[in-house]
Amino acid sequence: MNASADMEGMPPRGVPVQLAYVVADVVAAARLWSARHGAGPFFVNPHIEVSDVVHRGRPARFDHSTALGQWGGLMIELLEDHGSGPSVVRDLYPPGHTGLHHVALFVDDLDAETERLGRLGYPLAQSAVARGVTRFHFIDTVRERGHFLELYEPNPSLAATYARISEAARTWDGSAPVRSAADGRLL
Repeated sequence: MNASADMEGMPPRGVPVQLAYVVADVVAAARLWSARHGAGPFFVNPHIEVSDVVHRGRPARFDHSTALGQWGGLMIELLEDHGSGPSVVRDLYPPGHTGLHHVALFVDDLDAETERLGRLGYPLAQSAVARGVTRFHFIDTVRERGHFLELYEPNPSLAATYARISEAARTWDGSAPVRSAADGRLL
Protein backbone atom coordinates (compact mmCIF):
# COMPACT_ATOMS: atom_id res chain seq x y z
CA MET A 1 0.00 0.00 0.00
CA ASN A 2 1.39 3.38 -0.82
CA ALA A 3 0.97 6.38 1.43
CA SER A 4 0.18 8.99 -1.20
CA ALA A 5 -3.17 10.45 -2.08
CA ASP A 6 -3.92 11.07 -5.74
CA MET A 7 -7.56 12.16 -5.54
CA GLU A 8 -8.28 15.68 -4.39
CA GLY A 9 -8.99 15.74 -0.67
CA MET A 10 -8.56 12.00 -0.12
CA PRO A 11 -6.51 10.75 2.83
CA PRO A 12 -3.39 8.66 2.13
CA ARG A 13 -3.83 4.97 1.30
CA GLY A 14 -3.32 2.37 4.01
CA VAL A 15 -3.87 4.86 6.86
CA PRO A 16 -6.99 4.54 9.06
CA VAL A 17 -9.59 7.04 7.87
CA GLN A 18 -12.62 5.91 9.83
CA LEU A 19 -13.65 4.26 13.08
CA ALA A 20 -17.04 2.54 13.00
CA TYR A 21 -19.20 1.62 15.96
CA VAL A 22 -22.27 -0.59 16.02
CA VAL A 23 -25.10 1.25 17.79
CA ALA A 24 -28.76 0.58 18.54
CA ASP A 25 -30.01 3.89 17.08
CA VAL A 26 -27.86 6.05 14.79
CA VAL A 27 -29.66 9.33 15.60
CA ALA A 28 -29.46 8.85 19.37
CA ALA A 29 -25.83 7.71 19.14
CA ALA A 30 -24.90 10.70 16.97
CA ARG A 31 -26.43 13.08 19.51
CA LEU A 32 -24.48 11.36 22.28
CA TRP A 33 -21.17 11.45 20.36
CA SER A 34 -21.68 15.13 19.65
CA ALA A 35 -22.57 16.03 23.24
CA ARG A 36 -19.91 13.92 24.95
CA HIS A 37 -17.02 14.01 22.48
CA GLY A 38 -17.58 17.11 20.34
CA ALA A 39 -17.71 14.99 17.20
CA GLY A 40 -19.84 16.06 14.29
CA PRO A 41 -21.91 17.20 12.73
CA PHE A 42 -23.34 13.80 11.82
CA PHE A 43 -25.18 13.03 8.58
CA VAL A 44 -27.69 10.18 8.74
CA ASN A 45 -28.11 7.75 5.82
CA PRO A 46 -31.10 5.44 6.43
CA HIS A 47 -31.23 1.98 4.88
CA ILE A 48 -28.24 2.38 2.55
CA GLU A 49 -28.61 0.73 -0.85
CA VAL A 50 -26.20 -2.21 -0.85
CA SER A 51 -25.98 -4.92 -3.51
CA ASP A 52 -23.88 -7.96 -4.34
CA VAL A 53 -23.50 -8.85 -0.66
CA VAL A 54 -21.53 -12.02 0.04
CA HIS A 55 -21.04 -13.00 3.68
CA ARG A 56 -18.47 -15.72 4.31
CA GLY A 57 -18.93 -17.10 0.80
CA ARG A 58 -22.75 -17.03 0.73
CA PRO A 59 -25.17 -14.47 -0.73
CA ALA A 60 -26.62 -12.27 2.00
CA ARG A 61 -28.43 -9.01 2.75
CA PHE A 62 -26.91 -6.05 4.57
CA ASP A 63 -29.67 -3.65 5.62
CA HIS A 64 -28.10 -0.90 7.68
CA SER A 65 -28.22 2.81 8.41
CA THR A 66 -25.29 5.05 9.26
CA ALA A 67 -24.49 8.41 10.76
CA LEU A 68 -21.22 9.88 9.50
CA GLY A 69 -19.38 12.65 11.32
CA GLN A 70 -15.88 13.88 11.97
CA TRP A 71 -13.87 13.53 15.19
CA GLY A 72 -10.57 15.32 14.72
CA GLY A 73 -8.86 13.79 11.70
CA LEU A 74 -11.02 10.65 11.63
CA MET A 75 -14.46 10.02 10.28
CA ILE A 76 -16.78 8.32 12.76
CA GLU A 77 -19.37 5.93 11.37
CA LEU A 78 -22.22 4.93 13.64
CA LEU A 79 -23.78 1.81 12.17
CA GLU A 80 -27.22 0.37 12.93
CA ASP A 81 -27.92 -3.11 11.53
CA HIS A 82 -31.59 -3.66 10.65
CA GLY A 83 -31.13 -7.21 9.42
CA SER A 84 -31.73 -10.48 11.19
CA GLY A 85 -29.59 -12.73 8.99
CA PRO A 86 -25.86 -13.34 8.92
CA SER A 87 -23.67 -10.24 8.54
CA VAL A 88 -20.36 -8.91 9.73
CA VAL A 89 -22.28 -6.91 12.33
CA ARG A 90 -23.91 -10.05 13.76
CA ASP A 91 -20.56 -11.85 13.62
CA LEU A 92 -19.34 -9.47 16.31
CA TYR A 93 -22.44 -8.19 18.13
CA PRO A 94 -25.84 -9.74 18.84
CA PRO A 95 -28.88 -7.42 18.65
CA GLY A 96 -28.80 -4.82 21.41
CA HIS A 97 -25.01 -4.91 21.85
CA THR A 98 -22.72 -2.10 20.76
CA GLY A 99 -19.04 -1.38 20.33
CA LEU A 100 -16.16 -0.81 17.94
CA HIS A 101 -16.82 -2.73 14.74
CA HIS A 102 -14.21 -1.76 12.16
CA VAL A 103 -11.40 0.52 11.14
CA ALA A 104 -11.60 1.64 7.50
CA LEU A 105 -8.68 2.08 5.11
CA PHE A 106 -8.36 3.25 1.52
CA VAL A 107 -6.34 0.91 -0.66
CA ASP A 108 -5.03 1.17 -4.21
CA ASP A 109 -6.32 -2.24 -5.31
CA LEU A 110 -9.16 -3.77 -3.31
CA ASP A 111 -8.83 -7.30 -4.67
CA ALA A 112 -5.03 -7.41 -4.41
CA GLU A 113 -5.06 -6.12 -0.83
CA THR A 114 -7.83 -8.54 0.16
CA GLU A 115 -5.81 -11.39 -1.32
CA ARG A 116 -2.63 -10.23 0.43
CA LEU A 117 -4.38 -10.03 3.79
CA GLY A 118 -5.93 -13.46 3.19
CA ARG A 119 -2.44 -14.93 2.73
CA LEU A 120 -1.51 -13.38 6.09
CA GLY A 121 -4.42 -15.18 7.77
CA TYR A 122 -7.05 -12.45 7.63
CA PRO A 123 -9.93 -13.82 5.53
CA LEU A 124 -12.56 -11.88 3.64
CA ALA A 125 -15.68 -11.89 5.81
CA GLN A 126 -18.06 -9.86 3.65
CA SER A 127 -18.04 -8.01 0.35
CA ALA A 128 -20.64 -5.68 -1.11
CA VAL A 129 -21.26 -2.65 -3.31
CA ALA A 130 -22.79 0.52 -1.85
CA ARG A 131 -25.10 2.61 -4.03
CA GLY A 132 -23.91 0.78 -7.12
CA VAL A 133 -20.47 2.43 -7.10
CA THR A 134 -18.40 1.72 -4.01
CA ARG A 135 -17.08 -1.81 -3.59
CA PHE A 136 -16.02 -2.60 -0.05
CA HIS A 137 -14.62 -5.59 1.81
CA PHE A 138 -14.70 -6.46 5.49
CA ILE A 139 -11.56 -8.36 6.47
CA ASP A 140 -11.72 -10.57 9.57
CA THR A 141 -9.05 -9.34 11.98
CA VAL A 142 -11.26 -9.93 15.02
CA ARG A 143 -9.13 -12.58 16.73
CA GLU A 144 -6.04 -10.36 16.69
CA ARG A 145 -7.51 -6.85 16.85
CA GLY A 146 -11.00 -7.24 18.25
CA HIS A 147 -12.57 -5.64 15.17
CA PHE A 148 -12.82 -5.92 11.38
CA LEU A 149 -10.95 -3.91 8.76
CA GLU A 150 -13.02 -2.30 6.03
CA LEU A 151 -11.21 -1.72 2.75
CA TYR A 152 -12.26 0.38 -0.20
CA GLU A 153 -10.74 2.05 -3.22
CA PRO A 154 -11.28 5.79 -3.54
CA ASN A 155 -13.74 6.93 -6.19
CA PRO A 156 -15.34 10.32 -6.92
CA SER A 157 -18.49 9.53 -4.89
CA LEU A 158 -16.48 8.44 -1.86
CA ALA A 159 -14.12 11.42 -2.21
CA ALA A 160 -17.12 13.77 -2.24
CA THR A 161 -18.54 12.16 0.92
CA TYR A 162 -15.27 12.43 2.84
CA ALA A 163 -14.76 16.03 1.66
CA ARG A 164 -18.33 17.03 2.61
CA ILE A 165 -18.05 15.54 6.11
CA SER A 166 -14.62 17.09 6.70
CA GLU A 167 -15.71 20.52 5.47
CA ALA A 168 -18.88 20.44 7.58
CA ALA A 169 -16.77 19.70 10.66
CA ARG A 170 -14.25 22.42 9.82
CA THR A 171 -16.94 25.11 9.77
CA TRP A 172 -19.22 23.61 12.44
CA ASP A 173 -20.17 25.78 15.42
CA GLY A 174 -21.58 22.90 17.48
CA SER A 175 -25.22 23.56 16.63
CA ALA A 176 -27.45 21.17 14.68
CA PRO A 177 -25.33 18.09 15.44
CA VAL A 178 -27.50 15.53 13.58
CA ARG A 179 -28.76 16.07 10.04
CA SER A 180 -30.21 14.12 7.15
CA ALA A 181 -27.55 13.22 4.57
CA ALA A 182 -30.15 13.50 1.81
CA ASP A 183 -31.38 17.04 2.39
CA GLY A 184 -29.55 18.50 5.40
CA ARG A 185 -32.67 18.85 7.52
CA LEU A 186 -32.17 18.61 11.27
CA LEU A 187 -32.98 15.33 12.98
